Amino acid sequence: MDKNVLVMIPGPTPVVDSIRTQMGRPIQAFGDPRFVADYRALIDDLGQLFNCSGVTFPLAGTGTLAMEMAIANTTRRGDNVLIVSNGFFGDRFIDICERKGLNVDVLSAEWGDFVTPEQIDKKLSEKHYAAMTVTHVDTSTAVVAPIAEIGEVAKKYPDTVYIVDGVAATAGEYADVDGMHIDLMFTASQKAFGVCSGMFIVWAGKKALERRKTLGTIPEYYVDFDKWLPIMENTSKYFATPAVNLVWALKESVAIIKEEGLKARADRHRKNADAIAKAVESIGCTLLAKPGCRASTLSVILYPEGVDDAKFRANMLQEGVVCANSLGAYLGKSFRLGHMGNITENEIIVGLSAIERSLKACGADVKLGTAVGTYLAEMHK
Repeated sequence: MDKNVLVMIPGPTPVVDSIRTQMGRPIQAFGDPRFVADYRALIDDLGQLFNCSGVTFPLAGTGTLAMEMAIANTTRRGDNVLIVSNGFFGDRFIDICERKGLNVDVLSAEWGDFVTPEQIDKKLSEKHYAAMTVTHVDTSTAVVAPIAEIGEVAKKYPDTVYIVDGVAATAGEYADVDGMHIDLMFTASQKAFGVCSGMFIVWAGKKALERRKTLGTIPEYYVDFDKWLPIMENTSKYFATPAVNLVWALKESVAIIKEEGLKARADRHRKNADAIAKAVESIGCTLLAKPGCRASTLSVILYPEGVDDAKFRANMLQEGVVCANSLGAYLGKSFRLGHMGNITENEIIVGLSAIERSLKACGADVKLGTAVGTYLAEMHK
């Protein structure tokens, strides 16, 4: 029998028992009145929880499909799009947009930093953009963008649809769709919601919905708002098969989030992230993201000199913890540690202990217990 392994990557994240129970329920027909009511409740709860006065679409698919849905319903061929990128996944929008025949301008930050609202304001003032994309947390850099401040800038440009990629952020970092002047936000089930992969959520505000009305027939099929709006309004209708058990799992996840409170959940993530940063710094590691722009959902941790990446991560797995390799120029120089969703303090202690032992096994000068002790001291100040 395979041993249990604690998953501490940027997603999927640990899944708690009550959510796993929902995934394992006997299947129901998607037209069953019980499921119809459950799907209706999920749509309503997600819209209310994140303050979206438009329409919420929880659908089967990945976060990348949500990216396509965002672009498909807000732009037409030949439009200008501004992509605000703080890393690898911000850049993913470039290919999506260019394949659609959009004119792309990219504002990029040095990895470890973010594009400022002032830089965005200047760029938006230079020409008309149909849409602007901002990645709330980029998992390649563990940088968090100031989406509320950017929303204040976006208000000045009413013809530009403000799109927020919340895949690695939403339900960990705080977000308020209407309150932050976000026109479209999306995420995926396997990150801070703590469900397995297989669903995405799009919150479409009034401006995004109005933009879709101006586009007529679009070339995309599955991700077309117009195909899904009748189902979001009446969940007994059919367009494509919903992920029944994942709808139940996501519904349970939302119940957990509502009980904790969205702001309290964001505060918990922030406190954990700050304590983890202090913990890994106490044993000779550094963080890629600069202070002031560090995400609370994951960390990119640079090795002390001389540590071999492959050996370290293999040793972590032997210790019963899996972390992720880094991307781009930081591949081999750092690892990515996820700490989002329903992960517990005890699980983080296990992860930090494994990091200590794995670094020591790779020749680093680490006094065992230092990171764990630092983390606990920070968490219980």
